[in-house]
Amino acid sequence: MQTEPHATTSSAGAPTLAAGVAPTRIDLEIVAELVPEGVRVLDLGCGDGALLRLLVDRKHVVARGVEISEEGVRQCIAKGLTVSHADLDEGLGDYPDGAFDYVILSQTLQTVHKPDLVLKEMLRVGRVGIVSFPNFGYWRVGLQLLTTGRMPKNDYLPYEWYDTPNIHLLTVADFHSFCAGHGICISRALYLNDGRRIVLWPNLRAKIAIFEIHRR
Repeated sequence: MQTEPHATTSSAGAPTLAAGVAPTRIDLEIVAELVPEGVRVLDLGCGDGALLRLLVDRKHVVARGVEISEEGVRQCIAKGLTVSHADLDEGLGDYPDGAFDYVILSQTLQTVHKPDLVLKEMLRVGRVGIVSFPNFGYWRVGLQLLTTGRMPKNDYLPYEWYDTPNIHLLTVADFHSFCAGHGICISRALYLNDGRRIVLWPNLRAKIAIFEIHRR
């Protein structure tokens, strides 16, 4: 994804873009805005630690991460972060119930083999979950598949069919349905298209979805 300017919170409580700030990936900026100051945070599939570093620097959180990639773990350690090398599909047995205030699953849900287990575990060890993922219901994805007969490839889905990490493709509507059927409450939903907030028809118009969730 291309980088976008920093997101702040408007008087209506919705993240907006602010000028004159060093660019960071817009979805990470918005996730950071959803996290309160000083809370305990676990980032699942934390990659190179960009989001965790942002949260530590800006929100002064107590940060922990879990990452399956050894290279990702090395990059996190180089950033001064505490990260465990583990597979999310094996659960979060190292963490007791309620160990964290916020658990984040950023652009990772679609890459795991057991998304239902991962979501269940994140809400066991955390009071609040934040989940973001690329929306495969975006209308241009369907149009590209219809008109070319090939798996879509674009700015937010940059992989070929043979090297993509995305193994469970889902839409905004799919996630709403899953939460309704698994006792998960959605307390907030934000939909993005190239940094713009989407309100109408997000299942068709949003490229990225961000949800704040908790158990019923």
